[in-house]
Amino acid sequence: MTGHGPIEAATAELAAWLAGAAGDAVPVGPPRPDADPGRLTLWPLELRPARQTRGSGGPEPYRLVVRYLLAAGGPDALAALDRVLVAATAASGRTLALEAGDPALWAAFGAPPRPSLLIDVPVQVTHPSQPAAPVLHPLRLRQLDMLTLDGRVVGPAEQPLAAMRVEVIGQPYATQTDPAGRFRVVGVPHDPEHPGPVRLRLTGRGQVLTAEVDPADPDIVIVCTPPTR
Repeated sequence: MTGHGPIEAATAELAAWLAGAAGDAVPVGPPRPDADPGRLTLWPLELRPARQTRGSGGPEPYRLVVRYLLAAGGPDALAALDRVLVAATAASGRTLALEAGDPALWAAFGAPPRPSLLIDVPVQVTHPSQPAAPVLHPLRLRQLDMLTLDGRVVGPAEQPLAAMRVEVIGQPYATQTDPAGRFRVVGVPHDPEHPGPVRLRLTGRGQVLTAEVDPADPDIVIVCTPPTR
């Protein structure tokens, strides 16, 4: 067993535990008609669904139960089967399923019915995580300046436009012009290493306009012309 997959790993771990409980190695394989009468054999019989859980911290692993058949090769293996039964019912966490032997199962193996135990082992399949991108350069922190934009919104002939919404495009910074058409937007981020204009969006009077303004201008004036008809 390589132990690479979850079922392989569960089988290898269970076989190792059985060897310690029985006092002898327990091979993994189906019961055979010519099995050693003094040995136990372990076989993964079926997969059963398990209750799934839901969490908020990311993808949850998929859970299932692997049911194993632990069969005695003959009367000489009953003592080893007894030792496993006692160990499993102790504080080992092993789940036994005591069910009547199915004649069709033994017929499928081509072996006569023999004493056996069913052992359920929980298994989970985790979602593969995406590796983080490698860091190729040292981390560099850059502080942005926080600017305040003061200005006016006017129409033709310097007529002040009140109740115009003024917002910085791409940022949650917005205000409205007062009766004199003046506005102030506080806390606008500005990168001193890459200076450039600030884009504003103006909404009101049935218009949506954009304007690029110089953040260094102490008194920004934006002229809105009425739409042509």
